[in-house]
Amino acid sequence: MAAHLVRRCCRRLLLLPAPAGSPAGPALRTCPPRWAEGPQARPRDNGAEQQLRELIRAAASPQELLQVSRGPALSSNLAALAITRLARLAREQHLDSEGIRRDPRFQQLLCTVDAQISQVWNTPLVLLLRSLQALGLAQGGPQVRSVEQEVLWRLRRLPLRQLVHLAEHLAGQGHDSLLLPEVLRKLELRWTELDGTRTVVTLMAKVGHLSPTLMERLEDKALELAEHFDPDELRRVALALALQQRRCVPLLRALSYHLLQKPAELPLPIITDLLFAYSKLNFQQPQVLHRLSLELQPHLGSLSPAQVSRCARSFASLRWLSRPLAEGIAQYCLENPQNLSLTQLCGILVSFARLNFQPSSSEEFFSMVHERLQGQELDMHLLTDVVWSLCVLQQPRPPHLQQVLSPEFHTHLRGDPSPRAQSSWLKLLHINTTARLEVPGYQGPFLPPEVLGRDKDRDKDRDKATPLQRGLQEALPGALGGHDLVRCNVSTVYGWDIDAEVVLDSDNKALPVRDFSAPHLSHSEGTKPLPPGARRVAVLRWELLQFSSRGRELLGRGSMARRHLRAAGFLLAEVPHYEFLELKLERQRVAYLKDKVAKALASDTAGDTATDTAT
Repeated sequence: MAAHLVRRCCRRLLLLPAPAGSPAGPALRTCPPRWAEGPQARPRDNGAEQQLRELIRAAASPQELLQVSRGPALSSNLAALAITRLARLAREQHLDSEGIRRDPRFQQLLCTVDAQISQVWNTPLVLLLRSLQALGLAQGGPQVRSVEQEVLWRLRRLPLRQLVHLAEHLAGQGHDSLLLPEVLRKLELRWTELDGTRTVVTLMAKVGHLSPTLMERLEDKALELAEHFDPDELRRVALALALQQRRCVPLLRALSYHLLQKPAELPLPIITDLLFAYSKLNFQQPQVLHRLSLELQPHLGSLSPAQVSRCARSFASLRWLSRPLAEGIAQYCLENPQNLSLTQLCGILVSFARLNFQPSSSEEFFSMVHERLQGQELDMHLLTDVVWSLCVLQQPRPPHLQQVLSPEFHTHLRGDPSPRAQSSWLKLLHINTTARLEVPGYQGPFLPPEVLGRDKDRDKDRDKATPLQRGLQEALPGALGGHDLVRCNVSTVYGWDIDAEVVLDSDNKALPVRDFSAPHLSHSEGTKPLPPGARRVAVLRWELLQFSSRGRELLGRGSMARRHLRAAGFLLAEVPHYEFLELKLERQRVAYLKDKVAKALASDTAGDTATDTAT
């Protein structure tokens, strides 16, 4: 208490005007404090104060409030209430705040508050800080600094509700405040006192990004209160997590569970925001995604083109294919072709390709897409994505292939080391493979052979190997043979990697794979042609992310890889994660791989027999 009293006394002395003739100092006060007016000051009358309080509350114009400054019963607390009411009227009536600030009566109100600021109650003091800044007083000005300093002294005694309002206000100001870090520290210490859902949600949405420690506490509290959240609060919490890139899985699971318990149909803004949040955090909850897609479908016609494109991209990033919804999006595009910007249409096309979705009105849809693309100039990476998507969906046209495979185009990509450019280059390899293997009438250009190889750091890839990849590499020697008979981790000129390659003769015996020419490699080790009846078998693994979230359907990328490798002459022994990882013993995995290779050979033999019969 003694230290607090000394600080107040020092502050009052420092705020007094400098005596005449003394050096000019930082005079923060523009008028003498009320306690320095002398004994002639009129004593306060409680009845007059109450009457003045009612007058402030009932004031309907700034002039009525400014007249209050002349009242002899005006205390610093009432002056703070008057300024707060003045700021509210100025906001509601769209008044000129500069004229208010220059009014001498307003300056008198400021002087009254400043003179006895320690007597202003907590709630008016917090509101006063917000009001001064709303009226346009400078953040570093003497009046604002004086109020901030008083609030800082009282932080420990402020109720939690006022701390929350203060934090919300300071966080929304967009400036560095010395008060804000202290308020955040107090909230970090008192987070257990939070008990209302609205308070927790507000702090997460508006303040949490300023303090990771506080955000962790708020996530714990939100997990505790999740069952009491209404749908809008669930939405706001999910958005707060998404915008701050905080993938708190326990909280997301709780939000998903309680969202599914809400019986009423969700409003459209909640559906779109939740979809955005889940895709941003890459959090897949099948029941929630099913509900969102089901309830979004009837509203498609009322969505803007930007919203439709964003929803399509969100579902694609979550690997969630709802065919009725996707059909509805395709129909929306056909009915509103001119309302969709080219970028939005391209986003929908790329989403369809990622999900490997072909609309039922495929011919009409792709005719519209090609018509919109004709003669348009697109960003290099977007154009690559669009042509790649058309290749995935087996809808490329020679003009598009020629555009991206021209030397002028791919030279720019080769010289760009950015991750985006590397991704586009890989897609360009896939486009080149489509042009060679799947477009019979295409005459060129193609990518030159010397740029088709893909350099890979084997050791680095080994360190990042998935459980499926590691298990497969351990089981392959036992299933297919030793080093001379198997080529592992093969990067092909087609842009696809295969886990293992083996050459089998007509009796299904493995041959030394490195003795034979390999047109699928940029640099072949052998020169011999394959013996008559010999076949190449590629072991190809399918990871979890290569399948749709709804089941065991390959996404567009995997579907195109399968087509390309088969067209290149490989028999495929496909190893999906959901089968291989269920086998725990190595002997089981070896037997599984042998069976996969045998089935690939049997399928090829059955196909040859059917062809001969038809002939």
